[in-house]
Amino acid sequence: MGVEIKETRVADAEFEAMKGFVFEYLAASVEKEEEGGRMRWYPWHSAEYRHNHILNVVDLAVEIAEKEGADTDVTRVAALFHDVAKLETDQELHAEAGARVAREYLESRGEYPDSFIQQVCRAIEQHSHQGDLTDLALETQCLIEADLLDKVGANGTALMLLRMGYEARTHMECDEMIERVLERGYDAASRVESDTAESIAHQRLKRVKWFSEWLEDEIAALGE
Repeated sequence: MGVEIKETRVADAEFEAMKGFVFEYLAASVEKEEEGGRMRWYPWHSAEYRHNHILNVVDLAVEIAEKEGADTDVTRVAALFHDVAKLETDQELHAEAGARVAREYLESRGEYPDSFIQQVCRAIEQHSHQGDLTDLALETQCLIEADLLDKVGANGTALMLLRMGYEARTHMECDEMIERVLERGYDAASRVESDTAESIAHQRLKRVKWFSEWLEDEIAALGE
């Protein structure tokens, strides 16, 4: 079970202010890049895309946390900051960098207990963990599961189809892209541990399978 910190409830107004800060931080990260930087050529790695992904993860993480008994405030604040440094640092360093940004924010705005800040920052630091999720705090597990699940299902399918257009592929190649969504979904389903996350994973996989079957029925070149 997660550790409840009832005295550290994060008010809705505070959380909205955090959302605004995270988006502004992402936007500033893009502005600071030199022309031709690593994110400029990949449109859905804009501040808008990354912020949308973050908000998706927040919603999923809170849903999992509420049903699994984790601390929802620790979970949602960690989810909100988990990718805040994604656009300004290397992939392997963004979790640690994001934890630093979150710590600076929480220590300078509001009177959050150190125990709360520590839990949030630890979840952010560990959200790229590739091992057994049961080795981690429940709040961290909820964050990782939500992060895995965001690109599965209808959302993952839409992103892959957008990528097809960017790469000038035709609709007759979409079975390959949908297969990638399925592979990612199976991988996510194999990694998540909570009953709630497993249920979400299977529901989203089912949607992708249905879409794949509809494509085969309607596009003659597929399945040949």
